Amino acid sequence: MTADNKLDWTPSSTAKTRHGINPATEEALPEVPVATQEDVDKAVAAARRAFPAWGKTSWDERENLLNKLADAVEANADGFKDILVKETGKAISTVEMEFASTPRFMRALASLRVKDQVLVDDDEHTATLRHMPLGVGAAIVPWNWPLLLATAKLASGLITGNCVIVKPSPFTPYSNLKLVELAAGIFPPGVVQALSGGDDLGPMLTEHDGIDKVSFTGSSFTGKKVMASCARTLKRVTLELGGNDVAIVCDDADLAKTVPVVGTMCFLGSGQICMDVKRVYVHESIYDKFKAALIEFSKHIKMGDPNDAGTTVGPIQNEMQYGKVREMYEAIKAEGWSAIVGGQTDARDQFPKGFFMQPTIIDNPPENSRIVQEEPFGPIVPLLKWSNEEDVLKRANASKMGLGGSVWTKDLERGQRLASQLESGSSWVNCHFKLDPRVPFGGAKWSGLGRELGTTGLEGWLEPQSLWVSKL
Repeated sequence: MTADNKLDWTPSSTAKTRHGINPATEEALPEVPVATQEDVDKAVAAARRAFPAWGKTSWDERENLLNKLADAVEANADGFKDILVKETGKAISTVEMEFASTPRFMRALASLRVKDQVLVDDDEHTATLRHMPLGVGAAIVPWNWPLLLATAKLASGLITGNCVIVKPSPFTPYSNLKLVELAAGIFPPGVVQALSGGDDLGPMLTEHDGIDKVSFTGSSFTGKKVMASCARTLKRVTLELGGNDVAIVCDDADLAKTVPVVGTMCFLGSGQICMDVKRVYVHESIYDKFKAALIEFSKHIKMGDPNDAGTTVGPIQNEMQYGKVREMYEAIKAEGWSAIVGGQTDARDQFPKGFFMQPTIIDNPPENSRIVQEEPFGPIVPLLKWSNEEDVLKRANASKMGLGGSVWTKDLERGQRLASQLESGSSWVNCHFKLDPRVPFGGAKWSGLGRELGTTGLEGWLEPQSLWVSKL
């Protein structure tokens, strides 16, 4: 793949192929392979053959190869960005964010080390906590941020000495297949592979007795199925699932700084990011001011062609998700909600082709309404009032989801006190959606199990072993 030849695909070797859809135009994208059970068996067998030698390589050797892969990704920047816009429908500005993070995360994860620890050292014994690679892992990647999320899983698995098979989403296979194509030219045969296919491919991997670890990112509904499937062979599993993130805006918040960030975090990626703000709780004393400022800010949020540098909100990524988001928009009229921004059930009058939905803000709906209790995974968000801290924390934590949440205040001590009480895997003060490859990321409650990133994430790819040595 080069900048001049952005979608160059080699012919598929499988008997059956499928293709994705450009969500902005509804046009067919190139054909990709559809893996069968036989293909899965062959891939797993190749990975198992490669593992004994690969697992014995040094951390430094593995880091060197990952850095070469990061270099190769950067050398194909224009091609990857073009693919991401076409397959995800994300605005080019958001694609730029994803792509810029990809080689940075890869290099940072490659530089981390999980070191052995001597826990006991006395006259009679030493006991050392060692960490051994698990073997063969499956990285199951979603459609919203396919390149970065595949990279995080791939780099974590490889740097810890595991072989990895990447399974892209059926909706967005292209960037993942290109990533692995580049990796296959750098790593030993069998160490890095990819399998694309339909909805039946995931269970083939999660149920396979030759797979030792599954790292899955997706919905909580599917995550439960993945966990049940992995349980049959006692696979190690990491689940990064859905969210219903809150932003709690205090009465002393700096609205000039808070509104643009919160507003952006509501609609980034068309609301199709697990860490997007899904519920905005604003103190009643500043509610009207915040609402007016957010309405004004929303006027500058442009929906349209993802290739346009001024676009913020592109289409919903696929027709199935588009249908789910439409149901939430249809509830506006059915439930009597007040839409202070947007609210139309579709944008066909403006965009006859593509899965576009208007950015929409709902004014203070009931706490038990769907827009508050469910994650719409689209560009629609409720604005809600709160009056005391105990009440807002109770409402924020009432969700079964617990991915992230933020608190907005000039009083940093107050912010940390409130943020530390959020039942979520990540909490932020005066910011939201902050990630660093050195910092563990994951969810509480139904938002996940285990962690990605940081040495904590790497430990999920390793088997701890207590090594005892007697000195007698």
